[in-house]
Amino acid sequence: MLPEALMALAATGGAAVVQAAGSDAWEGVRSRLARWFGRGDAERERGELERLERSAADLAAADAGSVERIRARQETVWQTRIEALLEGMDDDEERARAAAELQQLLEQAATSTSGGVGLVSGNTFHGPTAFQAGNHNQQENHFGPRA
Repeated sequence: MLPEALMALAATGGAAVVQAAGSDAWEGVRSRLARWFGRGDAERERGELERLERSAADLAAADAGSVERIRARQETVWQTRIEALLEGMDDDEERARAAAELQQLLEQAATSTSGGVGLVSGNTFHGPTAFQAGNHNQQENHFGPRA
C-alpha cells in the first residue's frame, strides 16, 4: 500500500486530468502525462494517449445531468491508474523519482489550466452577463449599497 502522501498525489493527478480535459492546456498535459505513464516505453505511451483521449471524449460528451458523475468517475479512474503505477514499482528510489516527476507535471498543469480570464479572448457579451473561469471559483455578488 502506498504512503498517504503518494495517495494524495494520485488523487491530485486524477483531478488534474479532469480539470485539463477540454482546456487549452489539454494537449500539453495529455502528452506529458502519457510520457510519465509510459516510462520510456513508446507503445505504453501510445496506449496512455488513447486512454486520455477517451477520457476527454467522455467528459466532452457528458450532458448536464451526468457531468458530475462522469467527472468523479474519470478522477477515480486516473487516480487508480497512478496509484497502480506507483505501487508496481519495486524500487523506492524509482517510486520517489516518479512521484517527483508527477508532482512537477501537476504543478505545470495547474499553472497552465488556472489562467482564469486570461484564457478567454475574443468574446463579446451584450446585456447582463456572468462569467466565471478557473478551478472551484467562488463568486460573491453585491448589488446596491452595502448595509
